[in-house]
Amino acid sequence: MKASEFIEKLEGVFEHSPWVAAQTEPHRPFVSFQSLYNKMAEIVENASEKVKLSLIKIHPNLGTKAKIADFSQKEQKNAGLNELTEAEYNRLMLLNQEYMNKFGFPFVMAVRGKTKQDIFISIKERLKNNYTTEFEQALEEIKKIAMFRLQDIIDEGEMISMTNYKERVINYGKGDVFAYRTYLKPLTGVRTIPESSFSGRNNIIFGVNVKIAVGGAKLLTSFTEGDNSLVVATDSMKNYIQRHLASYTGTTIEGFLKYTASSFLKKYSHIETISLIGEEIPFETTLALNNGNITDSDLVFKRSRNEYSFATLNMVRRENDRIDIIDQYSGISGLKLIKVSGNSFVGFIRDEYTTLPEDENRPLFVYLNIKWRYKNIEDSFGDNPINYVAAEQIRDIATSVFHQTETPSIQNLIYLIGCRILERFPQLQEVNFESQNHTWDKIVEEIPGSKGKVYTEPRPPYGFQCFTVTQEDVQHKKVPMISAEIQ
Repeated sequence: MKASEFIEKLEGVFEHSPWVAAQTEPHRPFVSFQSLYNKMAEIVENASEKVKLSLIKIHPNLGTKAKIADFSQKEQKNAGLNELTEAEYNRLMLLNQEYMNKFGFPFVMAVRGKTKQDIFISIKERLKNNYTTEFEQALEEIKKIAMFRLQDIIDEGEMISMTNYKERVINYGKGDVFAYRTYLKPLTGVRTIPESSFSGRNNIIFGVNVKIAVGGAKLLTSFTEGDNSLVVATDSMKNYIQRHLASYTGTTIEGFLKYTASSFLKKYSHIETISLIGEEIPFETTLALNNGNITDSDLVFKRSRNEYSFATLNMVRRENDRIDIIDQYSGISGLKLIKVSGNSFVGFIRDEYTTLPEDENRPLFVYLNIKWRYKNIEDSFGDNPINYVAAEQIRDIATSVFHQTETPSIQNLIYLIGCRILERFPQLQEVNFESQNHTWDKIVEEIPGSKGKVYTEPRPPYGFQCFTVTQEDVQHKKVPMISAEIQ
């Protein structure tokens, strides 16, 4: 590909700014999508404040009816901004103008994957920022937009001619890295909520199972040529994780993953990406006779096979050696709850394929995996415990809502649980559910003199549900929450 073709192909990655592509071209070839994007982002970051301001100002207003670039038109259409009601349009234009009056440049947001409701919420929140914060935020949004656009171009088949290599998965790592630490610093100072008695963890035993994956363009020859000169042995990765648990001074799995990932990238400068998954290895307290009284033992613990918390963290090294967190979420897995009555399932489609009878009062056995994301990723690490959300609290909210709700379906149940979680913890951005229906099959319908019945395990096929609850749902919820003051 000629230089002029390269520039022409990428001139729209940054809105009406072919100068970014022109300054990027001399650095070819790029061995990966990430390295190409990093160079373009670095050029923007190194530009003068005047040039950066011009780049921000050249972006169109969201929702505008004026003619805009093809990329922008497609992005805004996919976010539903071409289908605004007259009231929504007028409201957005007023917010755009208020933003422009305050900052002197248009509101910029990467709207890929967002809804018009997300946009309204974001612009109102960002109007609270000062100029410096919003200037930097606008540039971050512009870089996100550019990343999406560049990926679209590459997905259309241009990768080989621009980089000499087709973008591919390049990573390797180690799984089932078990590490146990005794007497880790306790987790204290968390916000308490009405649904849960949880107020902290003593961390006398802190067990974690870690999976690590690292990647980068410089690892390519280890696959294509068998060159191991830049390979960090996976056994070394195991040792690195386990020994860093000794020097970790925090209190949470999320914090341990950040501590380990950051130090790993600093030590091995050729590694571009690192992904860590940490799963709790839970231990429960036991009872002991102590001076004639039954108390919790602080010495003997029981390995639990029940639900466990987990966290994931993805970090990347930018071209200028800046290390960024690109994704993080926390979760609880394997939560299995059965409610013996107060559940129904009626009113569903009945046709020639339907054999399931309606049931006005059934036991409901659900498996739940719940994940949550923070608005501010830093809150997830537990350094400021008042903003940390513990898996135990999520578990207790789920059981409390299940207990309080006359459940018409699992779909409605997880929606209500998600709304309650976000109501209690406004620092969270969203809650994601993966649920399964494992309700028992009925064997004996009536037992004389008893309201009980006999059941057995369900047949192997199971139903499942996946759903994301956002702060938008809380603001527009149709079912009132059970109000209680947060302690």
